[in-house]
Amino acid sequence: MSAFGHTTGASTRGTIRSGAFELGYSIEGEGPPAIVIGSAVYYPRTFSERLRQSLKLVFVDHRGFARASGDVSAADFAFDTVLADIERVREHLGLGEVIVIGHSGHGYMALEYAKRYSRNVSHVAMIATGPSHGAVHVQATERYWDESVCPERKAQLAADLAKPPAEIEAAPDRRFVAYCVRMGARSWYDYTFDASPLWRDVHVNMPAFDHLWGEVFRDIDIGHGLDALDVPVLLALGRYDYLVAPYATWEPYRESFRDLTVRVFERSGHTPQFEESALFDAELLRWLSERRRA
Repeated sequence: MSAFGHTTGASTRGTIRSGAFELGYSIEGEGPPAIVIGSAVYYPRTFSERLRQSLKLVFVDHRGFARASGDVSAADFAFDTVLADIERVREHLGLGEVIVIGHSGHGYMALEYAKRYSRNVSHVAMIATGPSHGAVHVQATERYWDESVCPERKAQLAADLAKPPAEIEAAPDRRFVAYCVRMGARSWYDYTFDASPLWRDVHVNMPAFDHLWGEVFRDIDIGHGLDALDVPVLLALGRYDYLVAPYATWEPYRESFRDLTVRVFERSGHTPQFEESALFDAELLRWLSERRRA
């Protein structure tokens, strides 16, 4: 795995105002610009120092991780608004054409951003993303967990979920973080791995996650608009990822992509860029060099 903690290289940090929100960003590395959607605190910890030698990684908050001034409503977390924020950041930073990277649910953001703003995107990388969070794909995830997981992994999950709920009761606004940490046995190849240091000091707006993960990604039609997307797409999945629908559930969608590359990482769970960083870096950079938009 990659090392924990902040990066050691130089970075440029700042914020960009969008409505009531201050979208944080961190620019790290040299090379073609790659926007990494999500938390500008969490995600720099999951990508290797080595990758920063080949790409200019632009880590950007979306509204689920950004601090806000004043009252906000559910309308402030509308999916189209979140996607427009990505474009606002790209324009503000003068990035020109970009690679867009999204991990987990942020993979939907990366793909949908590319559909709407394809003229500004050279490549899309979706990491550990299932076709949706809808009932059919949730059932496939549960079946995969029930039928393919060793007793030791299941026991670890039961032990983690049985821990006293004091942390959630003390900070209900951070229950998304508590969920991610406690679901470690479903998230990591090493099912004893403690991910809590990765989440240190990460700000979370729970209404955004309730709306996006609970509604938008539940109902999303991943195939809509793919026929018009001429941008190469990489789908990077972990063999031991039990948080999202398994690899085979992508089969009905594959022919809808004009240019799709699928890579399954054998010793990874939900975060292959961290768990198998050297292999992930090599595969990503090779794909970037070989694939060009039509």
